[in-house]
Amino acid sequence: MCGIAGVMMRDGSTPPAAVLDKLERALLHRGPDGAGRYVAGGVGFVHRRLSVIDLKTGAQPLFGPQGTVLVANAEIYNYVELRRGLLSDVRHATASDCETILHLYNRQRAGFVQHLRGMYAFALYDPTKGNLILSRDPFGIKPLYYAETASCIAFASEPQALVAAGLVVAELEPQASRELLQLQFITGAQTAFKGVRRLLPGETLVFNGGGVVSRTIQQALPEAPPLAALDEGDALEQLDQRLMDSVQIHQRSDVPYGIFLSGGIDSRAILACMARLGTAGVRAYTASFPNTSVPDEYPSAHKAALLFGARTTRVEVTAESFWSALPSVAARMDDPTADAASVPTFILAREAAKDVKVVLCGEGGDEIFAGYSRYRRQSRPWWLAGRQRRRRGPFSGAGVLREEPTGWRDGLAESERASRIGGRSRLQIAQATDCADFLAHGLLTKLDRSLMAHGLEGRTPFLDRQIADFGFVLPKSLQIKNRRGKYLLRRWLDRQAPQDDCFARKKGFTPPYLAWLRAAGERLGPLVAADAAIDELCHPQAVERLFLSDNDRDLEAAWTLLFFALWHRQHIRGVAPDGDTLACLAGQA
Repeated sequence: MCGIAGVMMRDGSTPPAAVLDKLERALLHRGPDGAGRYVAGGVGFVHRRLSVIDLKTGAQPLFGPQGTVLVANAEIYNYVELRRGLLSDVRHATASDCETILHLYNRQRAGFVQHLRGMYAFALYDPTKGNLILSRDPFGIKPLYYAETASCIAFASEPQALVAAGLVVAELEPQASRELLQLQFITGAQTAFKGVRRLLPGETLVFNGGGVVSRTIQQALPEAPPLAALDEGDALEQLDQRLMDSVQIHQRSDVPYGIFLSGGIDSRAILACMARLGTAGVRAYTASFPNTSVPDEYPSAHKAALLFGARTTRVEVTAESFWSALPSVAARMDDPTADAASVPTFILAREAAKDVKVVLCGEGGDEIFAGYSRYRRQSRPWWLAGRQRRRRGPFSGAGVLREEPTGWRDGLAESERASRIGGRSRLQIAQATDCADFLAHGLLTKLDRSLMAHGLEGRTPFLDRQIADFGFVLPKSLQIKNRRGKYLLRRWLDRQAPQDDCFARKKGFTPPYLAWLRAAGERLGPLVAADAAIDELCHPQAVERLFLSDNDRDLEAAWTLLFFALWHRQHIRGVAPDGDTLACLAGQA
């Protein structure tokens, strides 16, 4: 797991060493354990390494037959099976999981990524063809960005590295900012920076001669309708086999690992699998919000830890620690997602990184097994109160923005259209739409930046093709029952821990940020309203009113403006965070 970056010069000249130096420095936090570089034939790669598998010989770049070269931010979980099977006749130079990528490419060329089971974002250069290949895993667990400039094609694990290296200018993309305000994340390929694009989940691009010559997409979810029927007992057995297999391969590591354990179903299910696999004394890390209005997940998480023999670390998140960490979170969230849960995730990762290098996480369980309450509404026909999601954003008709936001839902609408394939149900379309954007560009971006800021790798066993191929086509009756989502997963967990309450109402991982914002609103409101980026977009008096409101919808809008102000200061104006939230905003620049 690491940070990667590089350039392919359009004129074939040697990439400037100063540019590669800046790319490497900008990604240091992603790979504190070592660095590697490749320069030849107009191509330059840099690599920062977080050592997890093959600590002795796994340094990158890696080299394959006929001079192919690879830098990868990846965990290929089925590398053991690939070496024993499809690549059994290949002589490997290292014990690295990533070396299998090179040998698969050499053997198959087209479609070689379909054999990979894991999370990855990589760059592969084939000097015999002059091809630069960029690829990202089907769920978009690992990020990859690129820019096509007058002099080169450049790529990096984070867009801020491209800015830091002087390859692109830190200029805000207006449409992206409208999406961020209304959705709290940005959809599709366009990022917040003009000229910087994301590889989409599952996308593989081939560059040659200064441009894209090939583009393919590997789908994460089956293009099929739900099964007409499936016996619940058979479904439970299949789920058991797939869950156990996924958690087992996600535990492959040469360094200590743990788990982010909440009071929810997903992380408890992963912990149950770890216990059955004989993983003794698992280190479990749980965020706690003591003496607040939101449910504190620690008691439920601690109970689960005791049931499965885990060791819990309680990480208290208070208003003081929240406001202290927020500027650093905004600084790391270069691909912005204004999810308030980023802050406790960042704090949790900071604590876990003291003990382990890897944590298993529950992201993806809601999307695959229909956990969100909105799925119950959206799966109904319109005459039974089913409706289009996110028809209005927090700023729609609020009179806060100088111009009413337009086009902000276009990206979501495109994802919805693209999800209407293979006879999928309304429920499946909602799930697939979320996987394409909300999960990939919201939740997984939050996870990646919050953890990699501390050199910590996050693994997501639910985001595995073996799990998705099964869970996504379950009959609705095994997804949603008795007004509860994730029915089959709950039934499975109830078998593992019948003394636990597996059918409790979903609470979600939400810090009490609205209450903390309400308490600090009188001080924050004028500072946010006076920020140059906010003043350009909003009526200052209307902004101050938001921060003084008792209405949760208004406060959610206020929160997004606060995050945007801190993000813009760092990533567009280049003002590094100094102090807590109030101090940063008071030092207007």
